[in-house]
Amino acid sequence: AMLAPAPRQILMQAYDKNRLLGMMNFVVMPALLGPVVGPLLGAYLAEYAGWHWIFLINVPFGLAAAWLARTVMPDFRGEGTIPAFDLAGFLLFGGAAAGLSVAVEIMHFPRYGAFAALLAVLSLLAAAAYWRHAARTAQPLYSPQLLRVRTYRIGLSGNFASRLGVSALPFLLPLLLQVAFAYSATAAGWALAPIALASIAAKPAIRPLMLRFGYRRVLVANTLLLGVLIMLLALPDAHTPLWLLLPLLLALGLSNSIQFTAMNTLTLADLAPVQAGSGASLMTVNQQLAIGFGTAIGASLLQYFSTLAPLGGDVHAAFRCTFAAVGVLTLLSAAVFARLRPADGSNLVA
Repeated sequence: AMLAPAPRQILMQAYDKNRLLGMMNFVVMPALLGPVVGPLLGAYLAEYAGWHWIFLINVPFGLAAAWLARTVMPDFRGEGTIPAFDLAGFLLFGGAAAGLSVAVEIMHFPRYGAFAALLAVLSLLAAAAYWRHAARTAQPLYSPQLLRVRTYRIGLSGNFASRLGVSALPFLLPLLLQVAFAYSATAAGWALAPIALASIAAKPAIRPLMLRFGYRRVLVANTLLLGVLIMLLALPDAHTPLWLLLPLLLALGLSNSIQFTAMNTLTLADLAPVQAGSGASLMTVNQQLAIGFGTAIGASLLQYFSTLAPLGGDVHAAFRCTFAAVGVLTLLSAAVFARLRPADGSNLVA
């Protein structure tokens, strides 16, 4: 969470905005290998070396990243004096974000229902207190002025809305393959690898798409496509051969890649240089909240449909209904991007 905004801010300082889309495409490609290598490596480590190596393997990678940041990363520094850290704003905003995340995570457990509701109310009160504090503070953690930038406001809300559905997939798909289709953990990891590989393959095509059709049309059409693809995940069953499932997973990876790159770059398109750091940071917080909310929504829907009497405890039927509901949620989020203007984001591809 601390590292994610830094690369975006560095890119915004190092490159003109009309090169931002291409550079973000290039920079995120190594990160997209994580969804391919991570599940496979985790499955093999858990199976052959012990579950604790899933956590220990992060140590050498973290040390290597720290060394590279120290020796290779340009030493960008902001101009002027550094404002005092907004501790009160940090406590209010951080408390609100953490409280909402925990409330959403535990809300589908019946015994924690009352506590989750209380925590959600307190978190919303803390969020309201933060925005009141920010309006009265000269240098707040996140300035309300950020939301006056129209493309940032739409990008932020669209990012959140569309990720509510998409973020359920990393939780639902492995469960579908292992529980409903009886795949092993390793086989499920290999089966899901095409999603990430397709995400990488789509990157070179994103800039030409934006040049030809513009951000508004691409985001509206792709969000609708993404919703339909998620709903199509309800069709395969345990007897569906993998070669028939692969085209759907590849299409899902392609659509995901276009969606995330377009949303992220559009959100930052019209921010002033002085707003870049806090804008990128708030976008990351927004994304993490959406991922938590989306996972919780997926888990809650799956639990609800699993206990629904008409389905008779049919696990596969519960997954089908869950994918249909998550797909509809994604379809509805296209309405947010419909508020964009045809010329929005043109400064990124000019």
